[in-house]
Amino acid sequence: MNKIYIFFILLVGCYVVITSGSGCAQIGVPTGGTKDTIPPLLVKSSPAMKSTNVSDKTITLTFDEYIDMQELSTNILISPVQKANPSISFNRRTVTIKIKDTLQPNTTYSINFGNAIRDINESNILPGFTYIFSTGNTIDSLTLSGKALLAETGLTDSTLFAMLYRDAADSAVQKRKPDYITKLKGDGSFLFENLPPGNFKLYALKDGDGGKTYNSKTELFAFADTSITLPLDLPAPVLYAYEEQKPIPARAPVLKPVKEKRLRYTTNLASQSQDLLLPLELSFNNSLKVFEMQKIILSDTNYTRSFPAIVTVDSTRKKIIIQNSWSAGNAYALILPMELLTDTAGNTLPKTDTLRFTAKNNSDYGNLLLRFKNADFDKHPVLQFTDGTTIKFSYPLLTAEWSNKLIPPGDYELRILFDDNNNGKWDPGNYSKKLQPEKAITLPQKISVRADWDNERDIVL
Repeated sequence: MNKIYIFFILLVGCYVVITSGSGCAQIGVPTGGTKDTIPPLLVKSSPAMKSTNVSDKTITLTFDEYIDMQELSTNILISPVQKANPSISFNRRTVTIKIKDTLQPNTTYSINFGNAIRDINESNILPGFTYIFSTGNTIDSLTLSGKALLAETGLTDSTLFAMLYRDAADSAVQKRKPDYITKLKGDGSFLFENLPPGNFKLYALKDGDGGKTYNSKTELFAFADTSITLPLDLPAPVLYAYEEQKPIPARAPVLKPVKEKRLRYTTNLASQSQDLLLPLELSFNNSLKVFEMQKIILSDTNYTRSFPAIVTVDSTRKKIIIQNSWSAGNAYALILPMELLTDTAGNTLPKTDTLRFTAKNNSDYGNLLLRFKNADFDKHPVLQFTDGTTIKFSYPLLTAEWSNKLIPPGDYELRILFDDNNNGKWDPGNYSKKLQPEKAITLPQKISVRADWDNERDIVL
């Protein structure tokens, strides 16, 4: 009786606690634990991985957990390349591939899924998974590795494809898809696997329209000079990609400018200081109709000496360019008579204007000394200072030691252009003439130039 009484009291107590907003105990899902970082694993395939004498055009792959597949069109590569893309679907743990093309006899096929396959819970990627089978008695096992670089800079672009054509004419790359294709890695390297013996034409292409053919001179493209014979007994090939013609940027809508009712200008002077390396530029708000350049006077500030400057107008007629051998630290006066200029609206300067400025001092620049080892001067090397894609300065290299006391302060990438035709600029290739592009290398470390400072570096090429 006492046990029943005690149980009754406890039952009432729990009821009171529950109804007051709390519970005797709560049931929940345990938290914590190790996060799943393991990607899906293949547990079964039909036909089995690396099967031979395959004729079935439907392939199923079964993984050890539920999967998701993303960006199939950009991830999956099939070699030999198919004329019609296969049908690829997935459901829970299974991927189904249905090949639409006729399977070629005695051929090894590989389906590389890139980063398409991942688990559904944590999105752990199964990188570079490749399914392989053969329609013949053996699996082809030859490989071809190499590298593709950008000829103009020596840098890499991992969006390029490397492509192989077997026993093909030179024009095949312009007419049809390749037989084998692979992506470049971040360092520009590529690797073809499961290749048969034979002769191949090797190319690299940034495929602008998805057609896997070289059909535009504005596409990044590279070609090997000679056919590649497998097995390969030569060093790994290096391709140099170029654009034969630079793409024309899309034009923004051009609004008809509203002509201002007064003529005014700005200059490229920084704090009234003239860069010793640049011309003085006057930029006007309206196009000029009349410009009597002989009336421009460039003198010292006492107006006692005139300098023989070269004065030109650019093609827009909105900019006057004054070139002069500026003397460091000198003060100058530029006199613009009122009647000198008339714009297309008939406006002139409101009065004769005098622009006073001072040339920079040598101490505003850095002194740079570079010593080059292993430089081949027969290739006409050109030293280029770059900032991103912009070439800031360019100098021919004639000796193993190069110096300049007037380098503007800043951080620069150094590039060496091998100027084959010695015209001072980079020239692209031409596939129809089998002409390779000129090549350049970008040095791995930037150089920092400080004002009024001796900067030195030894460079091994």
